[in-house]
Amino acid sequence: MNERQLAELLKFSNPRELYIITWNNLLMLIFCPFKVSALHDIGNLKQGDIVWVEEVKVSFELKTVYKIKGQYFYYYHFEIIIDEFNK
Repeated sequence: MNERQLAELLKFSNPRELYIITWNNLLMLIFCPFKVSALHDIGNLKQGDIVWVEEVKVSFELKTVYKIKGQYFYYYHFEIIIDEFNK
């Protein structure tokens, strides 16, 4: 995928919302900021830290990244915490 194709794809995305599939196979839309828990130590975050995702973006490799405290991390380092605030 070249930069032009990526730009075309991203014009339909919103960095403030994310569709997820819940544990019971329901499609759910959550909005930023939402809480996540670090699955292991990464950057200046420690395993178990609960932090807020400010934005959701896509890397050039088409992997989802979260903006947390001004830094970007791949989604797979975190578990989303769903509560009444996100619904």
